[in-house]
Amino acid sequence: MRMRIDVVTIFPEFFGVLDVSLLGKARQAELVETHVHDLRDYAAFKADGSPDVHRTVDDAPFGGGAGMVMKPEPLAEAIRTAKKSAPSSRTVLMTPQGRRFSQPMAHELAGEEGIIFVCGRYEGVDERVFSRYIDDEISVGDYVLTGGELPAMIVMDAVTRLLPGVLGGEDSAEKDSFSAGLLEHAHYTRPREFEGEAVPEVLLSGNHQAIARWRTETSLIRTFLKRPDLLARRHFAPDEVDILRSWCADIERIIETQPVSGAGPLPGRE
Repeated sequence: MRMRIDVVTIFPEFFGVLDVSLLGKARQAELVETHVHDLRDYAAFKADGSPDVHRTVDDAPFGGGAGMVMKPEPLAEAIRTAKKSAPSSRTVLMTPQGRRFSQPMAHELAGEEGIIFVCGRYEGVDERVFSRYIDDEISVGDYVLTGGELPAMIVMDAVTRLLPGVLGGEDSAEKDSFSAGLLEHAHYTRPREFEGEAVPEVLLSGNHQAIARWRTETSLIRTFLKRPDLLARRHFAPDEVDILRSWCADIERIIETQPVSGAGPLPGRE
């Protein structure tokens, strides 16, 4: 199934990225179909029907205040135009007020037939566009950018690589960091020794079971050191529990060798 992606923006030149990397390959392979809509093309006329030579897409907010607001007419018309070709597409507004983007959300969006990305600008969009035309709001983090174009590219990249046939290996996406709730394991390639550091022998052993366990353990170690919050809410697989128990045993042995008065055994190990 081919996914259709529409983008509504006042800066279509941002999206030259669609021709490079995996996005470009996905388009060439016809796995993804993309359409970029210049919002100013939908602002050729004013509300009274007279021509708007400036193709205005923003105006001052009612009630006063700093900044400008994206006008409803051009946005609504651009979204309606995209919907004509892709009625089932999910319309997503990129905004700091949206749901925090994550790998599970990327999988969720990858199941859509199409997505219409609306790239917010200025102080935001007219609320009437949001209430009538927007299906979802997404944020890429708790910070403010000048517009929704870069966030839209991030989401597009994360979603596209999950589509069947886009990545080289069928299980590549499933082994990414966060896909399994852990950070990805350590990686090594040639040469076997670099600046005095050698590749771990287990990776050269040909023992696939030992390699799998090593990768699981390095994944757990990385997650513990960098993102312990992920472990706190994880339901561990049996092999992961076995590794964690071996850590506990090793830690207890280390403690028992220390001349610390009253150290005693670890909790639950009396």
